[in-house]
Amino acid sequence: MRREPDGSMVQHADLSGIADFWNEIVVDGRGNIYLNSINFEFLRGASPTSGIIALVTPDGSARQVASDLAFPNGMVVTPDNKTLIISESFTGRLIAFDIEADGSLSNRRVWAEGLAPDGICMDTEGAIWAQTANTRAHTGHDDAPEGAVARVCEGGEVLQRIEHDRAIFAAMLGGLDRKTLFLLAAQWRGIEQVNEAVAARTGQVLICQAPVPGAGWP
Repeated sequence: MRREPDGSMVQHADLSGIADFWNEIVVDGRGNIYLNSINFEFLRGASPTSGIIALVTPDGSARQVASDLAFPNGMVVTPDNKTLIISESFTGRLIAFDIEADGSLSNRRVWAEGLAPDGICMDTEGAIWAQTANTRAHTGHDDAPEGAVARVCEGGEVLQRIEHDRAIFAAMLGGLDRKTLFLLAAQWRGIEQVNEAVAARTGQVLICQAPVPGAGWP
């Protein structure tokens, strides 16, 4: 949907023929909208299938521009509008694409791996804040932190890591100078107990100061 200058809402694009189960969205500096679909009912325990990325151009036309993604999630577009980076949550990787003049995606490649990325953001040094693996589940130690977010550069080097006792689902740089890092955290009990986790209302928005400002979109 699109809001017109007079406040009315009109249909901007019809995505019904492309996919279902839409997940994340990002708008680049040229007005192109990228959105992704996981393509299965995750919260009902359905078997995973390959996800896609779709493009909606400023005139409202829509088409698929990438496929074969294992649970596509958060996305960023670089400040020059030339690269899109997406979380591929089920492989623990960040995947990059070149953005062509018409908005199409090409030159798919691994940007970083060994993570557990969900909602992500980029800074002015080209690093990305992304979620890391559940330390408690991986180590078996009850006193290990449940959640963590890391500032990583292309290739996967971790520049900074912040740990928390709850899983972290999203990171975003904002504030007047875009140096405030907002983190969305909540307890996660696995897909089998998602209703119990929602009912427990453990969600938090945390803030801390980042070393450099945010950049790109969103």
